[in-house]
Amino acid sequence: MSGLNPQQREAIHYLDGPLLVLAGAGSGKTRVITQKIAYLVQDCGFQPRNIAAITFTNKAAKEMQERIGKLLSKPQADDLQISTFHSLGVRILREEAKALGYKPRFSIFDSADCAGIISETAGTVDKATLRIVQSTISNWKNGLITPEAARHLAFDEHQKLAAHAYLSYEATLKAYQAVDFDDLIGLPVKLFTEHPEIADKWQNRLRYLLVDEYQDTNACQYQLLKLLTGVRAQFTAVGDDDQAIYGWRGADIENLKKLPTEFPALKVIKLEQNYRSTVRILKAANNVISHNEKLFDKKLWSDLGHGEQISVNACRDNDAEAEGVVMKLQAHKFEHRAKFKDYAILYRSNHQARIFEEYLRDHRIPYLLSGGKSFFDKAEIKDITAYLRLLANEDDDPAFIRAATTPKRGIGAATLQVLGIYAGERHISLFQAAFEEGFAQRIQPRQLEPLLEFCNFINRIQSRASREPAHQVLPDLLKAIDYETFLYDHEEERTAQTRWTNVCEFANWLNKKGELDGKTLVDLTQSIALINMLDKQNDDEYDAVQLSTLHAAKGLEYRHVFLVGVEEGILPHRESVDPAKIEEERRLMYVGITRAQHTLNISYCERRKQAREFVPCEPSRFIDEMGREDVRFTGGKQDAPPDKATGSARLDAMKAMLAQKR
Repeated sequence: MSGLNPQQREAIHYLDGPLLVLAGAGSGKTRVITQKIAYLVQDCGFQPRNIAAITFTNKAAKEMQERIGKLLSKPQADDLQISTFHSLGVRILREEAKALGYKPRFSIFDSADCAGIISETAGTVDKATLRIVQSTISNWKNGLITPEAARHLAFDEHQKLAAHAYLSYEATLKAYQAVDFDDLIGLPVKLFTEHPEIADKWQNRLRYLLVDEYQDTNACQYQLLKLLTGVRAQFTAVGDDDQAIYGWRGADIENLKKLPTEFPALKVIKLEQNYRSTVRILKAANNVISHNEKLFDKKLWSDLGHGEQISVNACRDNDAEAEGVVMKLQAHKFEHRAKFKDYAILYRSNHQARIFEEYLRDHRIPYLLSGGKSFFDKAEIKDITAYLRLLANEDDDPAFIRAATTPKRGIGAATLQVLGIYAGERHISLFQAAFEEGFAQRIQPRQLEPLLEFCNFINRIQSRASREPAHQVLPDLLKAIDYETFLYDHEEERTAQTRWTNVCEFANWLNKKGELDGKTLVDLTQSIALINMLDKQNDDEYDAVQLSTLHAAKGLEYRHVFLVGVEEGILPHRESVDPAKIEEERRLMYVGITRAQHTLNISYCERRKQAREFVPCEPSRFIDEMGREDVRFTGGKQDAPPDKATGSARLDAMKAMLAQKR
């Protein structure tokens, strides 16, 4: 407990009822959660298996597991339930599947699978419409709105289309013995509501709950927490109303407002000492956020010294902004002998990254782009995953279609169409339908033969996949389908090589994970849909500048931050300037400012190139809201354009100076 401040100690020791810890940015909340878990186990007699800590990302869960591993013995740490909301949902549903009419081996469909079903049920292939419909259905599910209720709520064309598709979409998922990501929270809520005896069982199993990033919960997650904690209400919720930036994703700040009303015995403890940033950075953050209506009054403070002034730079246009940021970053790195990974360039929207990438590449500066394409979204990984999904659940029709046709093995579209019609009439899966005599009578023997060969192959591998270790089954599967030859036959050599390397990396990772956790291939497959952290981009050891959206940067910190494109229309976003949404945009600015430890550089453009035209820009209102006392303003119309030669000469001089020092 050494090194903890009084408020942190109080939060750790408090067990007399429900507790809300209002943890400001950089106030050591993860330490409070992990120390509290250790206190519950070591001093209060709680069994580790009766404690659950719930986070929002796999990365946060992993970090928590690593930290708790240093405080408890390995058997104790392994017994804890530290997971995301979705992983906990899967655990509940696997165990209680029967009560909801599912097999324990149900499939978890990703966004692309779901989009395919929605496209059919909504009768559209237009990608923009599909995105809106899919997002609308997701928001309804997160708000616990049923398909019947959605029909009455739909008010515009897109919503009516979504309401029409919603009911069929749910029925199709159930027929496939599949769930989507939203169901991983929604179905446990349904389960506990309809089966109080099952709710009681889980309340007794998870006797103390700790919830991280509580301000990001949606209506569905809030209900799940209430149902899990029951009348005992033994929980610690850790959150910060000033960092609630996920309203567009269904997160509801009302969940924070409701806590004191719904739990009258709630104790509130504020963590206001910041261990991350300098006084000047925190003062700017406090000034900005003070313009929002406050749920709970708090003010961050720090004893890390006054620090450097915040720099606000007005740039001629997008090119000048990107060039200025890269030049300044390079010069600062040389001057302070820093590492590239000490720097982050943060922006409101993904599209802003492109021009910074160009300038970083031109200067041979390594960088990582957060929110890039996930490893699991690559076509070759989805191909192999289709086979694994089919081994875990032969009723998974989208997986069946992908596996049966990749690589091609003589099963044509006409065969699959007849199979689909027959399976639909009989209300069974495609896999099951392939073996029925009624289907065999509808097609030619030459069409049936490759189909049955494929299904029998899946049956053979399936019996091994549920018994033998992954590292014995997976190489045989890849060899049998001859995926490597398929890639080299269909791609240029270099592309085929890259894609086969990805498959090998995926296979090695699965083999290792299987050995480490003692899991079969079927066990591993059931968790693949929940894993989204394999990419090399998450390697903390890689020395590179981090490019990230503000949303993706939440929870992270960097020594030196460049916050770019801070203009009206970008931050705040042009679609979020009405009073209801502006507060969330302000919280986004607050999150951006509080990522910085030592220096903060803010920039905006006086004009911005859009298509082939330049559009005039105004600095964001949030810049004024920071106050002027600790801010240094540079650039703008009154300044001459930066002299490239002078900048380069300064850089060369610094390089020479450093070379002499060595």
